[in-house]
Amino acid sequence: MRYVLLPLILCFAIAQADSLKPNTLSLTLRSKVESFKGSGEFDEVTLRKDFGAKKTAVILCDIWDKHWCEGATKRCDVLAKKAETVVAALRKKGVTVIHAPSDTMAFYKDSPQRKAILALPKVDPPKNRTITEPALPIDDSDGGCDDDPPAKNYRAWGRQHPAITVAEGDFVSDDGREVFNLLKKRGIENLLVMGVHTNMCVLNRTFAIKQMTRWGIRCVLVRDLTDAMYNPKMRPNVTHDAGTELVIGHIEKWWCPTCLSGDLLK
Repeated sequence: MRYVLLPLILCFAIAQADSLKPNTLSLTLRSKVESFKGSGEFDEVTLRKDFGAKKTAVILCDIWDKHWCEGATKRCDVLAKKAETVVAALRKKGVTVIHAPSDTMAFYKDSPQRKAILALPKVDPPKNRTITEPALPIDDSDGGCDDDPPAKNYRAWGRQHPAITVAEGDFVSDDGREVFNLLKKRGIENLLVMGVHTNMCVLNRTFAIKQMTRWGIRCVLVRDLTDAMYNPKMRPNVTHDAGTELVIGHIEKWWCPTCLSGDLLK
């Protein structure tokens, strides 16, 4: 009996050792697949993937200090404080950290983190991959603010949320070409995306999920560190959190898998 158990024990010990590698992120990725093509029915699936820390970057999308929508500002404040802990853990593992608070580069123009990415050699990105998708499952045509009454849209932000540390060795950019230069210079294949807003900037910024996926970068959305701009008074008339979940599901179907921040802290 002992000879039967010994190989099993050794396999378990090896698996445990692999999961504790300090330079590896072992992630449970969630996606949605159309098991029966053309049915329009999607099944939720999970898989385990190991990402080398040196081949992985995390980008913080538009986690600003203030938003024109009060509800968005409050949710972003909570998200920023959670993100700080996760980013610190990833940085310690050797993951490249990119801060991307759009429209605020003037604030960072003299910072070493901004100058470092500007100094990188320029790389021509590949031809865009052709990826199609249906419309989003929520109606955000009103701007998505759930204030009552809704606030007026204006540029309220001036910097990234101060709860998030811009540390030595990090980078600051809001330009997809600059981010791509960095990824190629460092041989980075995987991009963890966290921040706001899921249905807008997280999908559509030049440094975010759609464009990076089209350039062949393997994106993963950290789904508990994001938030949508969605007003429950708009279609499909669900709660704000449910609206965010619908957008996350859309991303899992058409763009990339998602993970939870807890995996990144292990």
